[in-house]
Amino acid sequence: MRPALPSPSTDDSPAPDQRRQARAPRDGTGQSRASLPWMLGPAFVASVAYVDPGNVAANLTAGAQYGYLLVWVLVAANLMAVVIQYLSASLGLVTGASLPELLGRRLSRRRRLLYWAQAELVAAATDLAEVLGGAIALHILFGIPLLPGGVIVGAVSMLLLALQSWRGQRPFEFVITGLLAIITVGFVSGLFLGEVSWSEAAAGIVPRFEGTQTLLLAASMLGATVMPHAIYAHSALARDRHGSDISPAALPRLLRVTRWDVVLSLLVAGSVNIAMLLLAAGNLAGVPGTDTIEGAHAAITEALGPAVGIAFGIGLLASGLASTSVGCYAGSTIMAGLLHRRIPQVARRAITLIPALVIIAAGVDPTRALVLSQVVLSLGIPFALIPLVRLTGDRTVMGRFAARLPLRLTSWMIVVLIVALNLALIALMALGLG
Repeated sequence: MRPALPSPSTDDSPAPDQRRQARAPRDGTGQSRASLPWMLGPAFVASVAYVDPGNVAANLTAGAQYGYLLVWVLVAANLMAVVIQYLSASLGLVTGASLPELLGRRLSRRRRLLYWAQAELVAAATDLAEVLGGAIALHILFGIPLLPGGVIVGAVSMLLLALQSWRGQRPFEFVITGLLAIITVGFVSGLFLGEVSWSEAAAGIVPRFEGTQTLLLAASMLGATVMPHAIYAHSALARDRHGSDISPAALPRLLRVTRWDVVLSLLVAGSVNIAMLLLAAGNLAGVPGTDTIEGAHAAITEALGPAVGIAFGIGLLASGLASTSVGCYAGSTIMAGLLHRRIPQVARRAITLIPALVIIAAGVDPTRALVLSQVVLSLGIPFALIPLVRLTGDRTVMGRFAARLPLRLTSWMIVVLIVALNLALIALMALGLG
């Protein structure tokens, strides 16, 4: 028997795509008659959050300023992300509900509002990074000013969200996965033409800091890698793809597929992040102006040629377009679960685009804004992660599919590490050392 859950609010009725998936053809055990490759996809959509423009800013800054010192942060963050995203997806599959929906059923109205407010603040920081990164890419590639570029990124993301609303999740997954492939080529191609000290890169796996600025940058990299909105969204992506009426007999196979989905997608995303840092460490160290994405692009073009520079710009543009679409999907999931309200995703995209455009119009330094936005994301991680670990380890919620002791211990170790880093970050910022 599937774990008993409180009846959802009438406002939390499944989305149209979810209802289509629930009626998909199934075999005698209740599982969908689909091959393994066809069942992959939700984690690849969620993994786009791990290669958004905030990652580009944080990773290039880390590599250009501190060489290979912080390679270990990306390795550790990606390993944490595998555990976290698997827990999120398994929660959606087993319960038939997203993480925000489960929280919305358990919190009082006042707490739901406060929780939603902090989640929306984190979503706003996410959107700023993604829209700004796409605008920078358009400026790099075509010379378009940042403000019109931000409007173009917002308009294209509306079209991607309209595709998801009109045609369902599978075509949306195909498009986002295609953009992920472009991101990978765009950011990894330069690594094969540039210089990398693999011995120093290996030494960078040893955890260490050099001053308070590296701690701030590490928090920024962590916020750019372990994304709160990806934690919220993945539970909904898995549920909406495979349906909310999965039989207990089919769940073990789906959970195995989900593990493959998460590991493969984050292997790609983690490789892209590490490649960016190695590229900057090997080719941009000591080069003036590389503390900005535009400066880093100019240095990459100068050192490795215009073809690599163009590939970098295209990868950055694909990153902005894909990640802002997934971020808006996550925002809709958060609102529906916590406030029991749904608004069309295209309309939400139009509304949430405004703060990012205001900040762009105000002339805030783009790269600084990107890095600081990732710090805000880092501070929001515990609010998504702690409930996730508690719920997935609770047998009253997950039944026999609750996380076993080794996974629970690993998950709580991740929580402790992230919270400790955030507390240290807050202390440094309070003292004005950041």
